[in-house]
Amino acid sequence: MSNPKFRIAICGGGVGGLTLAVALSRYQDIAVDVYEAAQSFCEIGAGVGFWPRAFRVLRKFGPDFEQQLLQHCGYEYTEEYVPAVKNRKSDQAVGIELFDLMTKGKLMRFHRADFHGVLLSFLPPTCTTHNAKRLISYTQPLEDCSRNSPITLTFKDGSTATCDVLIGADGIKSAVRPCMLRELAESMDPDEKQSVLSCMNPIWSGATAYRTLISAQKLRARRPDHRVLKEFTQYMGKDAYFLAYPISFGQYVNFAGFTLERDLVDSAYEADTVIPRPSFKGKTNNEWVGELTAQQFVEPFKDLEEDAQHVLECVEKGTLWAVHTVKILPSTNFGRVAIMGDAAHAMTPFQGSGAGQSIEDAYFLATVLGHKSTTLETVPKALAIYDELRRPFSSEVARRSMRCGQLCAFQEDVPLHELGDTITKNWEWAWLTELDDALEEAVRLLEDSSIDVN
Repeated sequence: MSNPKFRIAICGGGVGGLTLAVALSRYQDIAVDVYEAAQSFCEIGAGVGFWPRAFRVLRKFGPDFEQQLLQHCGYEYTEEYVPAVKNRKSDQAVGIELFDLMTKGKLMRFHRADFHGVLLSFLPPTCTTHNAKRLISYTQPLEDCSRNSPITLTFKDGSTATCDVLIGADGIKSAVRPCMLRELAESMDPDEKQSVLSCMNPIWSGATAYRTLISAQKLRARRPDHRVLKEFTQYMGKDAYFLAYPISFGQYVNFAGFTLERDLVDSAYEADTVIPRPSFKGKTNNEWVGELTAQQFVEPFKDLEEDAQHVLECVEKGTLWAVHTVKILPSTNFGRVAIMGDAAHAMTPFQGSGAGQSIEDAYFLATVLGHKSTTLETVPKALAIYDELRRPFSSEVARRSMRCGQLCAFQEDVPLHELGDTITKNWEWAWLTELDDALEEAVRLLEDSSIDVN
């Protein structure tokens, strides 16, 4: 590219960062660098899912992109109402069915590595990727005389790079977020500074996730007709519940369990409070994650119904994950820097919407940055529009996600006969709403010359 209108650096090569790079491929006048901390582009975790609202955004990348995705899904996209999750009251000897969650369209589920591979295959020639580049900090010129000068990036290996626009897609432990919030705090009154700075670090949600894969063959040998071999089932109990469903074309049953401790929300996470330290094996080099024996793994769910116990008896080992989130931020942009995805709004997994919100952020950012009216001088305006329209929505999704977990753990005073409707109404944004209205409003604001954020 001989003369791009500006160069964008994306820090983070996960779902959100690579989706942004692909979305920017529509604009041949923008150069993109993706900086990934790992030695290679890979995704941690077994699966990733997208509700219809987010998948409709992915469909905007064209039929070839969609068909490649569907090859890894195992079922077709639909917008018809379908039974999504069978919910049972399981905190008793004999469980009972409470309700079927009906959704307008399916949750489109993929193995993370497969989804990542499709994104990588669609990266355009205008995008350059860099591995083993963990960002430590950046310097953004803010004085009037140098406001359009390059942003300097500093990496852990001592190297540096420059860009015109920086997008932090570097996850919940983002390096971009604290740097950006410090810049923002410096522009505020002293009494507001501390509030901004308190948002730099992640906080524990009070929730702990238990994840594992179960051999479908092993479960089938014990219970040939067990419901989780063929349908998405959620076993709900007081303060603890789990859901299980078949994946990999029926080869495995994916297990995701949760415990919620409401009195520990926003507290500092201590592994000893969940699993005694000698048994908490932090082999992942992540103080929030530990490996569990089968006995440790099933302990929180030991009082659930017999049907649930048949699943738990097939557990061989598992992983514990202390679910951290990011506080509701005062802003997701400052100058020519913005953050997206988990860096901006890491949320609980109870509605399976974190990855989908990253997809929406990416497409929205590409739309405002690639718009014909956006120049280097007006990038701050484009990013301010992104913040104005995306931050309130993603913050509301985070709130709804946390409430969903509390409802499923019977922590809200909702009568059982109303629980299904309550959960559905709290969740239906994911299949009944569209990103398109916000995109149209963003274009309108971009083309309004009376708006100036500089």
